[in-house]
Amino acid sequence: MQTATTVMDKADAAGGPVGAGSQTLMRGLDLIEAVSHEMLTLSELAARLDLTKSTTHRLLSALVDRGYLAFTPRAGYRLGPKLLLLGTLAQAQADLVQVARPHLEELAAATEDTVHLGILDGDRALYLDKVPGRRRITISSRVGDRQPLTSTGLGKALMIDHSPAYWRERFDADQATGAPKADHAVWHERMQGYASCGRAFDLEENEDQIRCVAAPIRDAAGKIVGAISVSSAAQYMSDARMTTLSDEVRGTADAISHELGYEPSAD
Repeated sequence: MQTATTVMDKADAAGGPVGAGSQTLMRGLDLIEAVSHEMLTLSELAARLDLTKSTTHRLLSALVDRGYLAFTPRAGYRLGPKLLLLGTLAQAQADLVQVARPHLEELAAATEDTVHLGILDGDRALYLDKVPGRRRITISSRVGDRQPLTSTGLGKALMIDHSPAYWRERFDADQATGAPKADHAVWHERMQGYASCGRAFDLEENEDQIRCVAAPIRDAAGKIVGAISVSSAAQYMSDARMTTLSDEVRGTADAISHELGYEPSAD
């Protein structure tokens, strides 16, 4: 009698029914978990996961090709370099959220507005944390959202150390992929001002009637590793209040940076 696993092996080989992709993904994860404890050979892995050797070899080859596993001749398979990188990144993100959270809560309580924490994720701002304010305002952001860099306060704060050429590249890309339309000359002039004073604004550019003040977070090497923002309805965010909030937001970002080991230069 064929086992359910063997039947699925044949289905995969034929292209697979609906849901076969998920089954393949789960098998790949099972393989990674199996070698996380000890180095194992192809035969050992096939037996442990109750798979055919051909299916096991196909999955292992894909994982090695992507760097999730590595192969040592006559010894077997072990965790690969990609997992070391992902582990480092995951640790960095977890540490940032953990360090920042008390500061975000304190800032939200002091301003009564919504506070966000985000990082640069490729060509987007990734929202890692959100502390709602006390005002009865709906702000559509959610943890896990990826938003354009050029139209969000967080995004601008995350890239204020980048070159004007990078700014232009991101501006053109965001404009081409659905970001709210903006005039580059005006936007660029504002970015220069943000870079010079270490904070950024969102002037209803990403969400109608929502404004925010944002500032970058730096690590021990002085590199920007995240940003925070205070967001509220435009009626509570006059130009004067945004100017006043700038010091408070920068101060909170600096406090988080200090806990990450950052010390500003004496210059």
